[in-house]
Amino acid sequence: MNSIDLILFDCDGVLVDSEIIASEVEAELLTEAGYPISTEEMAERFAGLTWHHALLQIEKEADIPLSASLIKRHDEVLDKRLARDLKIIDGVRPMLAGLKLPHGICSNSTSERLAMMLGKLGIKDHFGKHIYSARDLGEDRVKPKPDIYLHGAKQFGIDPSRVLVVEDSVHGVHAARAAGMRVVGFTGASHSYPSHADQLTDAGAETVISRMSALPGTIEALSAWSEEMSA
Repeated sequence: MNSIDLILFDCDGVLVDSEIIASEVEAELLTEAGYPISTEEMAERFAGLTWHHALLQIEKEADIPLSASLIKRHDEVLDKRLARDLKIIDGVRPMLAGLKLPHGICSNSTSERLAMMLGKLGIKDHFGKHIYSARDLGEDRVKPKPDIYLHGAKQFGIDPSRVLVVEDSVHGVHAARAAGMRVVGFTGASHSYPSHADQLTDAGAETVISRMSALPGTIEALSAWSEEMSA
């Protein structure tokens, strides 16, 4: 087991409490379009996917046509809600201030939305150039594909086996594991649900935390365990 040399964070639901806002907006839009779904079910099933890929899944299972205008309406409504209501995840600022390992962000959100959210909450400059959007690689390369995590590791010049990812979604965990990385699951955002931790573990998370203040100790413990395994 290799040592941990890099931390890659998902953004939505890990650093910023945006997944609950997205789930509320998306549940409202889908219900209006003839596909009744609750905010809770939206979060459990589709958190971590792009809106486009969630719509593709719903079209297949429900066999109902969903208007192309839903994409535009979604972006307009969600951006307004995020600009008004977005909050940082508790404990993120002190955790980042004390993090000694190199770290960056790998997200399915667009670069524009990432800049808006991180700028609004005052943590954009902390990450500098190491904020990566899977959309910049291509719409067909978003999570649960591993591309964005492999891209992030490449920018630091660090082997994927030495990377620890922090993820809140099953789809994100699958992406990180497919990239050959270790994963800590996170369940401390507002969209969390009763089986959240179990689902992240089943998807491949090595351990799950519910408070960001627990991350430094978790990294230390996993690093120590790696050293013992390789001794």
